[in-house]
Amino acid sequence: MTARPIAPTSPLTPDGQSLAAASGSASFGVIYADPPWRYESGKPGREIERHYPTMSDEEICALQVPAAKDAILYLWAVAPRLDAGFRVMEAWGFRYKTCAVWDKVKVGMGFWWRGQHEILMVGTRGNVSPPPQALRKPSVIRCPRGRHSAKPEQVRDWIGEWYPDAAKLEIFSRLKRPGWEVFGNQVEYDLLSGEDLYGQNDLVLAQPREDSTNTKNDTKN
Repeated sequence: MTARPIAPTSPLTPDGQSLAAASGSASFGVIYADPPWRYESGKPGREIERHYPTMSDEEICALQVPAAKDAILYLWAVAPRLDAGFRVMEAWGFRYKTCAVWDKVKVGMGFWWRGQHEILMVGTRGNVSPPPQALRKPSVIRCPRGRHSAKPEQVRDWIGEWYPDAAKLEIFSRLKRPGWEVFGNQVEYDLLSGEDLYGQNDLVLAQPREDSTNTKNDTKN
């Protein structure tokens, strides 16, 4: 089966089947997602689409995320669209557990408040345990913001430390990293196409494992 590559400049708007088709029979015990939320900026010239293509709530909800029976979801949400975060989490088959707050240090724009934070929602399905107690982090992540919409790199590293044996998928990713499969329109190597989108032939795409999780340990939630 030949999958259609996503052009780096096009909106990421798969029809809900594409992500499932790309992963085949594989399933993932860890899902990490930073959706391109769409919302009205209120003023001309400040639309998010000036920076990257967005998706509607319906398009994001329709993605058939290849989560394992026992899986954990880390979902980035923005304060004005927190309600959409809950809808997406439910649509993908996860139950909300808790959240962390990213303090960007620098104050941004805003209407009710000048924005300085984003929210990392955590949800689970099936039997998944929290990170080992010795590895748990504070719920406030203080890290200066970088380029537009980029998230703190250490969050992904933490997740990898917490669930080293789980198959991990990052949706709406920008970079392919060891130990992670990726799906997005801003990555050098894409899970959907299996192709090197930017001509960097040294990137290698590992096949996702069908045996997904080992996200469990002896302690249940």
